[in-house]
Amino acid sequence: MQAWLCETLSGPEGLVWKEVPTPEPGPGEVRIAIRAASLNFPDILIVQGKYQAKPALPFVPGSEYAGVIDAVGTGVKGLAPGDAVAALGTMGGFATHGIVAAGRVVPLPPGFPFEDAAAFTLTYGTSHHALVDRAALRAGETVLVLGAAGGVGSSAIQVAKAVGARVIAAASSDDKCAFCRTLGADETLNYGTQDLREAVKALTGGKGADVIYDPVGGDLAEPAFRSIAWRGRYLVIGFAQGGIPALPLNLPLLKGASIVGAFWGEFVRREPEASARGLAQLAQWYAQGLVKPAIDLKLPMRELPQAFARMAARQVRGKVVMVNG
Repeated sequence: MQAWLCETLSGPEGLVWKEVPTPEPGPGEVRIAIRAASLNFPDILIVQGKYQAKPALPFVPGSEYAGVIDAVGTGVKGLAPGDAVAALGTMGGFATHGIVAAGRVVPLPPGFPFEDAAAFTLTYGTSHHALVDRAALRAGETVLVLGAAGGVGSSAIQVAKAVGARVIAAASSDDKCAFCRTLGADETLNYGTQDLREAVKALTGGKGADVIYDPVGGDLAEPAFRSIAWRGRYLVIGFAQGGIPALPLNLPLLKGASIVGAFWGEFVRREPEASARGLAQLAQWYAQGLVKPAIDLKLPMRELPQAFARMAARQVRGKVVMVNG
């Protein structure tokens, strides 16, 4: 098999495409012939050693992928060679084959494209866990989505609309705002040119957003939190801007608001049954046409450095998907 190996934590530039021995699945594991894998912002952080998860070197990055099972280990039940599956919250996606625990594999419904599956589980799983599970979002509420044109942001727009919420999509350019409107955003704001607090105030009649979905962090966090409604829920998704903000704790006190963490990978590990229920609802929404990954670009797996460069330059609208074959 071939794989992109991270041998030093020097960032995407240090990844090496290598021929490596094809592993055999151990007890409770399956091997997947990978057809498609998508790139997520944490993939950049992982190969820089800056993410919460720090796998031992060397490792194959890529946490979201789909393909066909071609071997199973002892003790695996309900899965067999030939099954089309997606892998949940694991590593090893930027390769031709991957080994994963059977419990982290989800069979794909008939007709579910591998490219969509590879761009679905982590991003939509994150947004469903955050908005539906952690924030208990209700129809009619207003959601402010920061970084709305990115992978998780674009999924958050669709998940919030599937629940029946009103969505304000915030992005860093007019082009990205226009893209968000194609995904169903009711309103948009460009925080590259607009004052975020004033824009949210105007769009909500002074009430503020009931739920704020923040995968960006950095200097957007405080003005966003100051735009929250009474009893609002501020969802901490990630820190794509790089800086981890420090919010004054008088703000949640004054607004009766909650700061809520949403770490989907840990949720899958700790609450697999709840995670499976969320993914089942997402699969239903996909079949109904309510959610569908916005794929910005498809590239051969060998061109992964180009995908990393596009993401680092913040040019991605939705997801970049790498394909084998």
